[in-house]
Amino acid sequence: MDRAYLERLNPARLPSPCFVVDEAMLAANAAILDGVQQRTGARILLALKGFATFATFGPLRGVLAGTCASGPFEARLGRETFGGEVHVASPAYTEVDIDELITVADHIVFNSLGQLRRFLPRVRASGRPIEMGIRINPEHSEGRVAIYDPCTAGSRLGVRRKDFAPEMLADIDGLHFHSLCEHNADALARTLEAVEEKFGAFLPQLKWLNMGGGHHITRADYDVDLLCKCIERVKNRYGVQVYLEPGEAVALNAGLLVATVLDVVETDVLPVAILDTSAACHMPDVLEMPYRPEVIGAGRSGEKAFSCRLGGKSCLAGDVIGDYSFDTVLRPGDRLAFLDMAIYSMVKTNTFNGVPLPAIARYDSRTGELEVVRRYGYEDFKNRLS
Repeated sequence: MDRAYLERLNPARLPSPCFVVDEAMLAANAAILDGVQQRTGARILLALKGFATFATFGPLRGVLAGTCASGPFEARLGRETFGGEVHVASPAYTEVDIDELITVADHIVFNSLGQLRRFLPRVRASGRPIEMGIRINPEHSEGRVAIYDPCTAGSRLGVRRKDFAPEMLADIDGLHFHSLCEHNADALARTLEAVEEKFGAFLPQLKWLNMGGGHHITRADYDVDLLCKCIERVKNRYGVQVYLEPGEAVALNAGLLVATVLDVVETDVLPVAILDTSAACHMPDVLEMPYRPEVIGAGRSGEKAFSCRLGGKSCLAGDVIGDYSFDTVLRPGDRLAFLDMAIYSMVKTNTFNGVPLPAIARYDSRTGELEVVRRYGYEDFKNRLS
């Protein structure tokens, strides 16, 4: 996405701030993912925790095998708006969770043997053909940031080999691991070695292996051939169905966040352009990862004529998006477009300070079709409270 793309979109047509999801980009990503499915027989699921903008599911529905959820709400959303298989994995379930999930889920993955034992009778009595699995911890870290590493020391996620109970194999249908984050296929290959070393002996007795998410399959430099080799090796060696649950890969580079400059204030470091959006409220991964999102037409500080800091409109002193430079001085009313804002954005937004949520628009860059599908107001803020 570049300035020419932005001109075709014409942000003046949009409310501000506004998330824009490009269905053409979703379709392109879906084609890459479907290529993996066709080559290997793997089933790829949309991870709703990363992207759940159901108004734009059209290019994905019928291509991907279904959705994966982290609890009853996402599972119900997947069943109602996407179709296909509905898989659920969570660190823990309540009795209410299970009662809801057994009405919509096809696979339920438990994070501990204790939870499996507790809820096994209830799932079996549901009257529905629900398959069950256990999340395993391969104890192999590829994560660069501890907060996103499920295999870090002391992790609460997944059963380690020394705690695994082989006698429970008769009660489950598959194993699930999720230990990657924005990784290439080489990280999966190394992780699979650890999985096979610790749990490979159990796989021939099971139906499936779910390799979780974190696979950046649609990234330009991703090694799709190596991914396919990993899938085929596991499938041929153990006779299991392979599932993948990429979140980011489905909607990678498929969205923008359009925002407006409200004011420019001078500081002893850089001028700060205060926007009608917020890192804290609308793109919290900017602070959590942390990372600096790219802006169409902008460079790093010092690269172009006017350097400044972009800040949000919440009262949090650290509500800062990053330092940038532009060809000309920013002024109130200028529109900016942040890149790669379909993933982990809309699913994480909040109304801290009463900052309104951005509108959501669907766009097709092939045809120019644009529709604002959701606007938020005071009632949305009020109804979250009591």
